[in-house]
Amino acid sequence: MAILGKIRDLGPAALITVIGLALFAFVFSTGSGSITDIFDEPNQSPIGLVNDEEISIEEFRDQVDFFERTYNLSGMSAVNNVWNQTLRTLILKNQFELSGVDSSKDHIEFILSQNPSFNSDPRFLNDAGIFEIDKFIDLIVELKTTSPESYEQWQKQELIFQNQSNEKIYSDLIKSGVNFSFKDGEFEYFLQNDRVDIDYVQIPYNSIPDSLIKLKNSDVEKYIKSNQDDFKVEATRNIEYVLFDENPSLEDENATKKILQSLLSEKKEYNDVSKLEETYPSLTTATNISEFVNENSEIRFDSIYKPKGALPNDDANILFNLNKNQTYGPYLDGDYFKISRMLDKKIGGNVRASHILIAYDGSRDSSPQITRSKSDAKKEANRILKLAKKNPDSFSSLAFEFSDGPSKSNGGDLGFFQEGNMVKPFNDFVFSRRVGTMGLVETDFGFHVINVVAKEDVVLLASIAIKNIPSDNTSDKTFNLATKFEINLSKNQNLNALAKENNYEVKLASGIKILDDNLPGLTNQRRLVQWLFSDEAKVESYKRFDLTNGGYLIAQITSMKNEGLSSVQDASFTAVPKVRNQKKAQMIIKENKTIKSLSDLASKNNTEIKKALALNQKNATISGAGREPLLVGYAFGLELNEISDFIIGENGVYKLIVTKREKSSKLENYKPYANQLLVPARANVINGVFQSAKESAVITDNRFKFY
Repeated sequence: MAILGKIRDLGPAALITVIGLALFAFVFSTGSGSITDIFDEPNQSPIGLVNDEEISIEEFRDQVDFFERTYNLSGMSAVNNVWNQTLRTLILKNQFELSGVDSSKDHIEFILSQNPSFNSDPRFLNDAGIFEIDKFIDLIVELKTTSPESYEQWQKQELIFQNQSNEKIYSDLIKSGVNFSFKDGEFEYFLQNDRVDIDYVQIPYNSIPDSLIKLKNSDVEKYIKSNQDDFKVEATRNIEYVLFDENPSLEDENATKKILQSLLSEKKEYNDVSKLEETYPSLTTATNISEFVNENSEIRFDSIYKPKGALPNDDANILFNLNKNQTYGPYLDGDYFKISRMLDKKIGGNVRASHILIAYDGSRDSSPQITRSKSDAKKEANRILKLAKKNPDSFSSLAFEFSDGPSKSNGGDLGFFQEGNMVKPFNDFVFSRRVGTMGLVETDFGFHVINVVAKEDVVLLASIAIKNIPSDNTSDKTFNLATKFEINLSKNQNLNALAKENNYEVKLASGIKILDDNLPGLTNQRRLVQWLFSDEAKVESYKRFDLTNGGYLIAQITSMKNEGLSSVQDASFTAVPKVRNQKKAQMIIKENKTIKSLSDLASKNNTEIKKALALNQKNATISGAGREPLLVGYAFGLELNEISDFIIGENGVYKLIVTKREKSSKLENYKPYANQLLVPARANVINGVFQSAKESAVITDNRFKFY
């Protein structure tokens, strides 16, 4: 911490104050909990159990590390991915064993041959450009002795591939057993095509004022318990917190600028060794510019030319229009203050082009499927060039249709690139032609139909950068402010009141779940979340946490909700309207129970008889009423001209009469309708098996204890 770096420079009184604050911070940093309970490593219990099978924390951590390295995941994202994969593997493993599913070399080879990371790697391709498993195996055998770390990484990857292969084999087995019969197809056909017309009266729930309905908490509680699946909630925590950001002060920024400004002028210093006064160059006068930048900058010299759009927005115009060797700054670019010198400008140095590649048999990196000769390829390229010149707007569609290059999916667009990034004939063409020029160029890859789309100037800047960070003095002040606030909080236990008293902004975070990693505006807050769900945490507990980019957060728990059913208060938005409508339905039926005809019912309730035509059982939407599946079901259960009982629907109470029934003609073959059922059923079968097995599995999740 920065305060320790300056502690020797403090006077005795200040030293005592700082040490005192630090001790108070240590004593009170856990609020009403114990510090050792928060920082103790969890015992080596498993990170989880699935049907009594333990998930080892060591193996789990290895997999998380592997995911972070291989798939560029981080934090809880990697943890959750490994957890989900592990659950799926363990839950489906028993099904694989019961079915005798086990991947062979051929299955693994198929998985590898479909993976672009392997099937496009030249090391594993034969002369025909086809993936060859033996070449891959040779490399793995070599890694076992030459690079044990890489070999171990492959073993983890192989396990993933094996599980994927097992799942595919098992899925194919299950899919083959999912079929629909002639009768299933026939039933689906009539569901879609039988029709009924109805007349109906709707007495909407909103025709009765809510004020007439008296609800008790017990009514809502009963509804919640009767519909538990709809009202299950996870454990959550709400907090209030104050941030003590460790931002550089104006004095810190001015000090950084002063350092940079000193590098804009030459300086003379006496050399004790040579006994002479020596002149040291500035950014403006340095001849070895890369060496000068690297000696003085926190970001090394970059020799890449940049377009105007790549420069910082606020200063782009000035920087881009500097004269050669002219300097500018200091200016702020992200987290750094910079000074820059213009070294060079290239007119049209950045080119955007599109191309259509016509490859031939034997051209570089051509696909084995390409069999045309070189002369045929040239003829084809000239044909396409004529089409493109005739209609320039068609260039991208021609690329989609004819190009053999990887850019065909982008309509041939290669984006912007600078000189030297393309093979020489291609490079020479695009940098020597005007925008809008189309032409034909031959390279080792084949024949390129090229369109020069755009050009922009680029500049080469030499920039010295120093990060805009707080000084030790600023860091110390932030630490002292946070510590003082924490000490005072231990006395009155009310973060909100204390913050207002000191003019600090109070922020809220609600609905925090046990595996959350980031809070709104705050990243990497796992330690905070772990504390919120620790045994010691309770309402009004508070604690201080370090922020990733410096500074502190002091949080206080304002409410805690445990896993289970939603409370009446929390479920009121969804449950209360449902319960209220139930009571309204009872009231409507009671007031109209003696009425038999639709016309009398409509007259008494100041409404009208409505019509809904050509209803079928696959569509639950009623014209003039909305989605009413129960109403449609009733309609198909009635005889012609039969009046229904009162129907309690989604949007009101109904009474209906069937005025017309249309029974569809029988077909000779219902297979197309059976196939309509088959495709989605087979597509979702493996997930259905997994979800079913997961629901019946006993799962213990200890992730929050370790991450």
